[in-house]
Amino acid sequence: MTAPARSPLRVLIADDEAPARGVLRRLLEATPDVRVVAEACDGVEAVAMIEREAPDLALLDLQMPELDGLGVVRLVRRDRLPLVAFVTAYDEYAVKAFEARAIDYLLKPVDATRLGDTLQRARDLLEHEAAREIRRDQARRVADAFDDQATLLQRIPVRRRDDFVLLPTAQVASIVADGELMHLTTVKGETFVITHRLKDLEARLDPAQFVRVERGAVVNVDAIARVSPLPGGVYLLVLKNGQELRSSRLQSRVLRDRLLRL
Repeated sequence: MTAPARSPLRVLIADDEAPARGVLRRLLEATPDVRVVAEACDGVEAVAMIEREAPDLALLDLQMPELDGLGVVRLVRRDRLPLVAFVTAYDEYAVKAFEARAIDYLLKPVDATRLGDTLQRARDLLEHEAAREIRRDQARRVADAFDDQATLLQRIPVRRRDDFVLLPTAQVASIVADGELMHLTTVKGETFVITHRLKDLEARLDPAQFVRVERGAVVNVDAIARVSPLPGGVYLLVLKNGQELRSSRLQSRVLRDRLLRL
């Protein structure tokens, strides 16, 4: 009996350099049982295409501007996250990529044989239950593995319905944690919800610009309109957008030292 033909491996390419995308596309199109379903020129476009096309594998450049490969993994809806392999011109992140459970790490210029190994690894995983586990926790482990490599954020990718907004951190008035969700409120009063850990995001914010006011809240000091003492040695912070937050007793000491002394 003839074995049933297997479905082609559906692959997305994301790289901000057209020549690099072209190389990958040519290599993939020359490989049997592989179909390129989308080609993104930046991270924001990659997120949208992943959620629309649901590829089996995403080949993500790590150094895309505005939203890099790591940001793509963080932003894609968890039920749409494919297997991920990172592509880059630098080898300094290789160990971290494997720790993060990316299925592979490809150095530019990408070698056809090396890419073939990555594609076969993806096929093998997709045929086993392990692929579900990898997709389920991939975003968390990728984020954890690269946190120590991160620089201070200038923009935070957030959703506005079906679109994506790169929100400048200077426009963020407050960040308030609610379980696994974080509510970002802007200086104009807009609110966005993202999935992330507050302590990890705080570590990537400018410490001269943002201050923690209690266990689950961080504020932009430039967004504070006034600070009012309350009984018990705590403070009520009124932000310029009208938002009100109370400081914890512990963080009130920090606020006194940072903001209320000449």
